[in-house]
Parts: sequence; C-alpha cells; structure tokens
Amino acid sequence: MSVPTAADVDALLPQAQRTRCAVKALLVALGLLSMACAPAHALTSAEIDAWWNFDDPAASEARFRAERARWPDRSAEALEIDTQIARTLGLQRRFDAAHALLDAVSASLWVAPPRVDVRFRLERGRAANSSGAQAQAMEWFLHALDRSADDRAPDAAYYRIDALHMLGIAAPPVERMAWNAKALAAADTATEARARGWRASLLNNLGWSLLDQGNAPAALQAWQQALAAREASGNVGAIRVARWTVARGLRATGKLDDAERMQRALAGETERAGAPDPYVYDELAEIARARNDASGADAWAAKAKSERSK
Repeated sequence: MSVPTAADVDALLPQAQRTRCAVKALLVALGLLSMACAPAHALTSAEIDAWWNFDDPAASEARFRAERARWPDRSAEALEIDTQIARTLGLQRRFDAAHALLDAVSASLWVAPPRVDVRFRLERGRAANSSGAQAQAMEWFLHALDRSADDRAPDAAYYRIDALHMLGIAAPPVERMAWNAKALAAADTATEARARGWRASLLNNLGWSLLDQGNAPAALQAWQQALAAREASGNVGAIRVARWTVARGLRATGKLDDAERMQRALAGETERAGAPDPYVYDELAEIARARNDASGADAWAAKAKSERSK
C-alpha cells in the first residue's frame, strides 16, 4: 500500500485549518453540531495513555477499542484513541492495518486539535521505524516536532519530548546522542510533571548511545541516574529494568562482582514473583564468559533458552 508522507499531510492541512471554523459554524446553523470552534475534551491525553499495557499490545488494543466505541466518529477523543490503536497494531507488526487506520485519522485531522495531529505523526513514524523504513520515520518525527510548536495545551511538552525521543531512536547512530541530549534538556526544563517523567527513559537511551560509542563509564553514570529516576516513580517493573541496565554498565566497566551481585538479586526477585527474566540469565551468562567460566556461561544460557521456550 502507498503510505502518504508527512509533506503530503502538510500540503493539505493549512487550507483545512482555514475552513475548519467556517464548516463548524455551518454545521451549528444546520443544527448538526452544538458548539462551533470550542474545545470539548472529556478525556485528557494522560487518561488515554493510562490504558496502555506495553507488555501486552493485543490486550491494549482490546481496551482502546472498547473505549473508542464510547465516542462519536471524528470526535477529538475518537481520533486520538485511534492513533493509539494504530500503535498497538504496529507493536503487533500489523503494519498495513496500522497505516490503514492512520489513513482514516488523517482524513479528519482538520477537525482535531494540534495534539492529535502530533500524535498521528508520531504513530506514522513509529510504524515506519518498526517496519524498517527509517528515512520515512525520521521525516514523520521531524514533522511531529515542528507541529508540536503549534500546540498550547498543558500537556504539549510531553509529546514534543516524545518526538525528540523518537528522533534519538530512529536517527543515524552518529546523530542519536544529540537528539537524546535535546530531549533530556526539554524534560529537565519542563514545568509539567508528566513531561519531566521522560527523564528516566531518556537517560536510559543516552546510556546506550554512550556505550555504542565505547564510553562505558559515562554510560554507567547515565544509567545510574536513570535508576534514581525510576526509583522515584515507584514502578517495580521499570525499576528492575533500570537495575538490570546498571548491572550491564558494571559489566562493561569490568566490575564483574558488582554486576553479578545485582543480576543474581534480580534473578531471585523475578523468580519469587513467578516471572523469571531470561534477559537476566543472558547477562549472568555474559558475566561468566568474561571470567572464562564456560560451564557457568552454558548453564545460564540454557536457563535463558528454557525460559524463552515457555
């Protein structure tokens, strides 16, 4: 299928925006619409995002579709929810379905607030990036960033940082650190608590960029800051991932005893919780290999493989 580009959407948007209020006024005059050019958002973006379970995109899709049924077609709520349904489809690698749904959203963007337009562009970019079309993804994320400047809503900064964050993922490796740094600076200066909440994810990404450049000590420092941010949030799953990443940094800096101690603690916690993590076993295998302990590495690797087979 042919997916429209960000430039195609931009070419249509200005004229649509100029006629938006005129069309709404006509609908009011005809008795088909109760309010002209007035926002009526019963749902906030934060409430919509709270329905996500990123560990289970299919379950998230079902939740979004159930909530979507409560709203009239072309309402701001319906269009914004549709962008997130498209995201669930992309995470399930159903890219054609994701783009088809975003096509439908695109046709109604002229009646939507800027935030919905930004989220539409973000999801076009994520679908493109996940399907291997990095150049298209970059175009969409850049346009999302530009469009976010038009949004004066209280939570606009959150999605502006999201665009910067995605540019830090989709950009060529040599450019990623710069985008991550811009995103982190935006999060650090944000006045909204939700926007500041990006810090942990951004520090995590910055750490990986630093490690890719061979700067393991700086990567470890970034990951330690990310762990502190995660601990402040109180999300147990996110804290465990951040601890795993710090342990990865400890291994990269040659601190094998500390790395093993952290990974073994994580192994014990996740097993007691009934959710053993094969990535923890993978890392314990890598620590054993760094010590030239082939039998220990094989044992941990076998445990990881067994867990994945389940």
